[in-house]
Amino acid sequence: MSSGRYITCPSCGHKIKQYRNPVPTVDIIIEYNAGVVLILRKNPPPGWALPGGFVDYGENLENAAAREAREETSLELVDMEMFNVYSEPDRDPRGHTITTVFTAKGTGVLKAQDDALKARVFSLDELPDMIAFDHARIIEDYIISRKGQGLS
Repeated sequence: MSSGRYITCPSCGHKIKQYRNPVPTVDIIIEYNAGVVLILRKNPPPGWALPGGFVDYGENLENAAAREAREETSLELVDMEMFNVYSEPDRDPRGHTITTVFTAKGTGVLKAQDDALKARVFSLDELPDMIAFDHARIIEDYIISRKGQGLS
């Protein structure tokens, strides 16, 4: 499934195959005030989502996660750990993305910013109905993981 097109090298004139690759993203399960933070998206696709977004060129995943959390929720992250990777080609209706999901504790005052209409804390047993992307599955995996660690 490696479709590609060719471009011409400006230095030597040779044809170079350009590949169409998935785009890296990050999502963060932010533990805050006995729940997890979700944002109501300002842009399509609609719904509640974990804070996160695209990794900037030259940025590592951890810095991208901290930046996205700060931009969307005003929170700083502590005790950040990688949780899982999700790569289903149809996980994002805008195109093929691969997300690395982190868990962290949020510190500071929760406030929606950037492309978040609202930022809210939800208990794990009272999540909203309309959750964007595959974030319901990610949260479900997180809940299962916590139960496996003896956490509720």
